[in-house]
Amino acid sequence: MGSLFTALFRLLADGLPELTLTISRLGVFCKHKDLYFYPAWAYAIPSIILKIPLSVLDSFIWTLLTYYVIGYSPEVKRFFLHFLILSTFHLSCVSMFRAIAAIFRTIVASTITGAISILVLSLFGGFIIPKSSMPAWLGWGFWLSPLSYAEIGLTANEFFSPRWSKLISSNTTAGEQMLDIRGLNFGRHSYWTAFGALVGFVLFFNALYVLALTYQNNPQRSRAMVSHGKYSQRIEEDFKPCPEITSRAKTGKVILPFKPLTVTFQNVQYYIETPQGKTRQLLSDITGALKPGVLTSLMGVSGAGKTTLLDVLSGRKTRGIIKGEIKVGGYPKVQETFARVSGYCEQFDIHSPNITVEESLKYSAWLRLPYNIDSKTKNELVKEVLETVELEDIKDSMVGLPGISGLSTEQRKRLTIAVELVANPSIIFMDEPTTGLDARAAAIVMRAVKNVAETGRTVVCTIHQPSIDIFETFDELILMKNGGQLVYYGPPGQHSSKVIEYFESIPGVPKIQKNCNPATWMLEITCKSAEDKLGNDFAQLYKDSTLYKQNKMVVEQLSYVSPGSEALSFPSRFSQTIWGQLKACLWKQHYSYWRNPSHNITRIVFILLDSMLCGLLFWQKAKDINNQQDLISIFGSMYTLVIFPGMNNCGAVINFVAAERNVFYREKFARMYSSWAYSFSQVLVEVPYSLLQSVLCTIIVYPMIGYHMSVYKMFWSLYSIFCSLLIFNYCGMLMVALTPNVHMAVTLRSSFFSMLNLFAGFVIPKQVRLPLSLTPLLHTAKFQSMSWKLWSYIDLFASITNKLGTMSDLFNSKCIVVCRKSQNGGYGCTT
Repeated sequence: MGSLFTALFRLLADGLPELTLTISRLGVFCKHKDLYFYPAWAYAIPSIILKIPLSVLDSFIWTLLTYYVIGYSPEVKRFFLHFLILSTFHLSCVSMFRAIAAIFRTIVASTITGAISILVLSLFGGFIIPKSSMPAWLGWGFWLSPLSYAEIGLTANEFFSPRWSKLISSNTTAGEQMLDIRGLNFGRHSYWTAFGALVGFVLFFNALYVLALTYQNNPQRSRAMVSHGKYSQRIEEDFKPCPEITSRAKTGKVILPFKPLTVTFQNVQYYIETPQGKTRQLLSDITGALKPGVLTSLMGVSGAGKTTLLDVLSGRKTRGIIKGEIKVGGYPKVQETFARVSGYCEQFDIHSPNITVEESLKYSAWLRLPYNIDSKTKNELVKEVLETVELEDIKDSMVGLPGISGLSTEQRKRLTIAVELVANPSIIFMDEPTTGLDARAAAIVMRAVKNVAETGRTVVCTIHQPSIDIFETFDELILMKNGGQLVYYGPPGQHSSKVIEYFESIPGVPKIQKNCNPATWMLEITCKSAEDKLGNDFAQLYKDSTLYKQNKMVVEQLSYVSPGSEALSFPSRFSQTIWGQLKACLWKQHYSYWRNPSHNITRIVFILLDSMLCGLLFWQKAKDINNQQDLISIFGSMYTLVIFPGMNNCGAVINFVAAERNVFYREKFARMYSSWAYSFSQVLVEVPYSLLQSVLCTIIVYPMIGYHMSVYKMFWSLYSIFCSLLIFNYCGMLMVALTPNVHMAVTLRSSFFSMLNLFAGFVIPKQVRLPLSLTPLLHTAKFQSMSWKLWSYIDLFASITNKLGTMSDLFNSKCIVVCRKSQNGGYGCTT
């Protein structure tokens, strides 16, 4: 019985990854649906059909590896009948999760509904508590669970086989006796009834999936409430012309001093190894300098190596081979110290969604500024930065999720700049800060960037096809072509006069047309096709030019150490002590959890539902134990209370932690904290929420099931549930850390649940003889330790003896059936 339930539970949990897979594809489907590319059924039917071979293959491999190894009935016919039930049940589970994802459309709502579905299907499946032991008014749930039909089909296929046909009474075989005990004896023809019901579930869930895709509205972006005054002001601003990209006068003030630094690089080359084992050069002999107070642009066609050069200079490239000389302030660059004086604004703005704009800046200042700077000064710096990047009006706004809630794309760009600027860096790298913005938003962002450069910092940006206004904002230009070669380095000049003069002096280069964007013109004449047409190599022409020789002399001069200067050095790797890092990380984790009601409420709702459902199904069972099955049912209630809330918590924390993982990578690269401080803060923040779940579960379940009422016993029961929930939470965090994406983590979670269920001690008792290599798993499974503590501390012995006298009286009663294998290969049972 336990092996059959294990197989079904594994296939049930195996359908969970379908939730994330379906939701990840709904965005494209909704777009196609809105454009009337095809009806919903045309999208749904192929996705349904393509899953059938995978379900069949999965079920067949499981049946092939387990059927004869476990020792089921050896007839070939029953092997394929067993496989048929498993494959149909797996299809019904996948179809159910696919329909759930199509109905709820969000990962949080779909995950909690999927977890509730697994709970309900398992409780009403007939194994944890037989139908005969369920309250009469809840017996209908047994007939609505696909798991119950799958169990009916598998048990009928096994226990009506010839080897279970030995009569133990005038009209009852050993197989029928076993089915009667579990409440699963529905006759020899129940197999095909169960198979037909499973096919019906497959059709029902797939029809629900199609209907949900057809009639369910597409998820809309959440909107914030705006006062009438602010709304009117916003409307007026929309009709204003694009703002001029000029710095604001008040940017000259600096709360905290910083050391202006020059970055020089000579003959920089970068090589990577291709999958074929060959070496490919991405940068070739790049020479230049980044100066304080100078806004430098990195330009070039797609694939020219702009971002590659930016990453090499900033130290983000950890693979490949870097050759050449890079100096900071005249000293060779040391990445550990360079990361403390530099900031990097990524192209894709990565921020924690559940904190405000001002809190994001305070958090960055807390961890990146030296520990000897007082809080008042840090707050003044945060205020200054908010003014510099023009975010003071929205400082109390939640950051939100990109494209869903919170800040607009342009505001998120400015927040990215502010988060780096509040660390008081001397050098700031920006990767395409205007990508994806309209003209007005790009102008606002570039004005903020110009404000940063006006403070005397070294600022360099990669830029792709900027407008005339944005292009002429830059003080110096580094232009690259395909192959990572330099074709121009120097000032653009007023109205781009110098760069136009340089290229027009090259024979064969067409003159720039009137009102043409100089940036677009430069990219067109330096592309590969234009070079082939002209027969020129712009990289070689630049190396042969007077401009190159002048630039090389300037770079060499800037590479010398200034008299009285010292190399960059810091007393410690991080700005804050480990205690300061932990406090800051815990502060942020607290707000991230507290302001995410969907994450917390779903876990509370699930534990309440699980507790109430268990209390109703096992109502006063602990006080009314009359036979062996009643005792097993009590053990089943404990198993349910530990494993299902833990599974739900694990799934919920995977989605939450995965959403913060990219933020962690960005902050870790910036040397904000150690991995130990971040991970330990995640461990601590889970404690109060798991404790609340444990208290609610114990208060509800203990009196409803009728466990032995004692403060001492209730405390240890609470303790066991609390520790179990924490362990499941931490396992979810571990799965995120071990896998590259959420889908892989959810898949690993399903495999983990299947293994945990097998070695939990309920499906396979501890006393069962296992191969020596598998025995340790029984002792290391989390539920094994928690369940045995729980069972001992609730004092089942007191409940049983109060009802029946002694344990020996119970187990010597005729309600216990013992089955042994006979010499002829069949089974016989005695009572």
